[in-house]
Amino acid sequence: MSNKPSLIPEEKIISKIIVIREEKVLLDVHLAELYGVETRVLKQAVKRNLDRFPDDFMYELTDDEVDDVVSQNVIPHRKYFGGAVPYAFTEAGVAMLSSVLKSGKAVEVNIAIMRTFVALRKMAVNYDELMQKLHHMEKEYGEKFSMIFDVLERLFTPENPPRKKIGYKKDED
Repeated sequence: MSNKPSLIPEEKIISKIIVIREEKVLLDVHLAELYGVETRVLKQAVKRNLDRFPDDFMYELTDDEVDDVVSQNVIPHRKYFGGAVPYAFTEAGVAMLSSVLKSGKAVEVNIAIMRTFVALRKMAVNYDELMQKLHHMEKEYGEKFSMIFDVLERLFTPENPPRKKIGYKKDED
C-alpha cells in the first residue's frame, strides 16, 4: 500500500464539507471541482446509476436548503448551480461515487475525501473528550472557570459560521 501525498490538501476538502439535515455532506458542484470534471458530467454518471445512491447516500436539496447554503456563503448565489437542483452526497455517497467514477484521478480524490471524513470523526471524538474535561473543571473550580469555559465553548462550538479567510490568496485556492 502506498503512502504518497494526497492529490488534494485535506484543508481544501474540509472547506467544502457542510452540514445539511444534521449530516456532513459535499455538494455535487464541490465534488465535481475536486474531481476535475464538470458538474453535469458527475450528475450524468450518478443518474445512470441511481440504484447505487439511496436517500441516505445522496439527495436533492430543497429550495429552503439551497437558500440556506447561499445565505451561509457556501455558494455565492443560486445561479452558481446553473438552474439545476444540487445533490448533496453523504460520506457513504462519496464512497459509492468511486464505483461510478473510475478514472485514476477520481480514485485518488475519493481516497483523500474518505481520509478527510475519518479525520473529522477523530476530531469530533477529541472535541467531545475535551468538552467533558472542561465541564469537569467547571464543576471543580466554579465561578472563576465559568467565564473561561464560556469563551472556550463559543470558540469550539461547530455551529459558528466559518470565517472568511483574509490575507494573500494563492492562485490555486
